[in-house]
Amino acid sequence: MPTVHFNKDVFERYVGKKLPIEELKDRISFLGTDLEGIEDNIITVEVFPNRPDMLSVQGFARAFSSFIGNETGFKEYKSTPSHEKVIIEKEVHSVRPYTSCAIVRGMKFNDETIKEVIDIQEKLHITYGRSRKKVAIGIYPFEKIKTPIRFTAMKPEDIVFRPLDANKEMNAREILEQHPTGQAYGHLLEGKKMFPVFLDADNKVLSVPPIINSEETGRITEKTTDVFVECSGFEYELLSKCLNMILTAMADMGGHVYSMQLEYPDKTITNPDFEPTELDIDLAYVNKRLGLDIKEKELKHLLEKMGYGHKNGKVLVPCYRADILYQIDVAEDLAIAHGFENFEETIPNVATIAQEAPKEVLKNKVADLLVGLGFQETATYNLSNEEHQSTMMDSNIKPIKLANAVSLEYNVLRAWLLPSLMEILRHNSHYEYPQKLFTYGITFSKNNSTDTGVGEKIGLAIISSHEKADYTEARQIVEYILKAFGAKGVVEEVEFPSFISGRASHITIDGKPLATLGELSPKVLKNWGLEMPAIGIEFSIETLFEHINKNK
Repeated sequence: MPTVHFNKDVFERYVGKKLPIEELKDRISFLGTDLEGIEDNIITVEVFPNRPDMLSVQGFARAFSSFIGNETGFKEYKSTPSHEKVIIEKEVHSVRPYTSCAIVRGMKFNDETIKEVIDIQEKLHITYGRSRKKVAIGIYPFEKIKTPIRFTAMKPEDIVFRPLDANKEMNAREILEQHPTGQAYGHLLEGKKMFPVFLDADNKVLSVPPIINSEETGRITEKTTDVFVECSGFEYELLSKCLNMILTAMADMGGHVYSMQLEYPDKTITNPDFEPTELDIDLAYVNKRLGLDIKEKELKHLLEKMGYGHKNGKVLVPCYRADILYQIDVAEDLAIAHGFENFEETIPNVATIAQEAPKEVLKNKVADLLVGLGFQETATYNLSNEEHQSTMMDSNIKPIKLANAVSLEYNVLRAWLLPSLMEILRHNSHYEYPQKLFTYGITFSKNNSTDTGVGEKIGLAIISSHEKADYTEARQIVEYILKAFGAKGVVEEVEFPSFISGRASHITIDGKPLATLGELSPKVLKNWGLEMPAIGIEFSIETLFEHINKNK
C-alpha cells in the first residue's frame, strides 16, 4: 500500500477542526486507513490502493472532515468555461490516444503548495497510473503557453526541447537514452516509431508523455498563478477520474477550475465533468451484507458521513471516487461510517462438523484419475489477455476486460482454460514429449444476475501433446472420467475453430454442456510456436457435479 506523509498543521487546516492527538489517531484508523504514527508534526498513513483520491492531503482531509462530522455530505465542485481548447490529432491515436485537460486559475504557490502538487502527481503516477503506464500527468504554468494546444505524435528525432533539469536541448530519442527520467520510463515508448507530444500554438513542446515536461513550459514556480493540467493514456474514463482527483485538490487549495474543449477527430468533449454518478442502493441488500438494521433516515446520515449525496433513493457518488462501481462498494463505506467498533461480536448458534466441500472431493477424484493416466497438474492464472484467449486460439471467444488492468499481459478475466495450458506448453516445448497436463481454475462470463455482472465457474482443461496425439485419445480421456462416476454423455460432432475440422466434438449430459474436445489445428499450434500435435479438452466440473448429485 502507498504510504503518505502529511504535515499535521496543514492537514488540520484543510479539515477545519483540531482533535486531541489520541482522538485524531483513533479516527484516522477507523476511516479505513492504516495509521503508522504521528511524530514531529508529521502524520504517516498507509492508504489502501482503492482510494487514490486520499493520496493528497486535500483529499484525505476532505474524507476525514466528513467522517468526523465536521463538513458532511456531498461536496460540489464547479468549473467555469475557459473557451480554450486542446486539439487531439489522429496521429496520436496509435501511441497514446486519449487525454483529459483543464485549467486552474488563481493558485497561490509557495514551497509547501508546490510540494503538495508534486506529491499528488507522483503518488497518482505510481498507484492509479501504474507507474505512468495507464495514466501520465502533466502540470504546466499556463501563462507560458499559447493556445490552442495540440496533442499529436511525431518522430522522436523531430521533437527537440530542453527537458526538466537538463542543461541543453535534446531530441526525444536522446532524452530516453541520456536523461535519468527518460531512462526510467523509456520502456513505455519502446518500439514506437512515433512519440506523443503536447505542443502549444507556437509549436513549443510542453511535454512528451509519459516521460517528461519541458523546462521552458513545464515547470511551476512561486510566480505561477494559472496552471494547465492534463492526463494522457489509453482509457478516457480513467483519465477523467484522475483529472478530477487533481482538480478537486487544487480547488480545495483555493484554485478556480476552468473547463476546456477537447476536439477529437470524431467528437468534442468538455473537461472536467464534476457531475456525480448515480447508483441504485438496496437497503435490504446492505443490511443483509452488514448484519445491521439501517433505516432510510439513518442511511442518509451514514452516506453523508462518507461524503456521498442521497437523492430520490439513489446514491450520488462524488466525481473523484474511482473505487465505487457497485452497491457493495457503498456498503463497505456504510460499515466504516457505522463504525467498526460498533459492530457487535456474536457467536452463531450453530454447531457444525467440518468436512471437505463436496465439489472439492469431486475435483480430487478426477485429478487422481488423470494422474493415473500420466497427466501432471499445473496451476494457472485467472487473468489472461485477449490475444491468448481469442486470437492465438483462432477463436471468437471474447473474455471480460478489466477496467483497471495492471498490465497488458493480464488485462482480461479468462473465459476458458485451454489457452492457459497452451502458454505452459509454449514455454516447455524444448523438453521431452509426451507432455500431458491438466489444470483446474475459474472461468468468467457475463451474468447480469450477480452484483458484479460477472459469473464464475470451476472448469478443467486437459492437454496431451506428442507425435501420435489424436481425437481418439481425447475422446477416451473424457469417457474414462465419466465411466468412473457411472455417467454417460451424448457425443455430437462440432466445428470449433481451435480444432481440426472433423476431429472435434461436443459432449453433453442431462442436456447441459460437459466438454468440448478435439485435435488442435495446425494454425493454432503455429500461433503458439508448437510443432508437436496436441489434443485439448475443455471440461465442466460444474456440470459433472450437478449430474452426480442429481443421480445419487
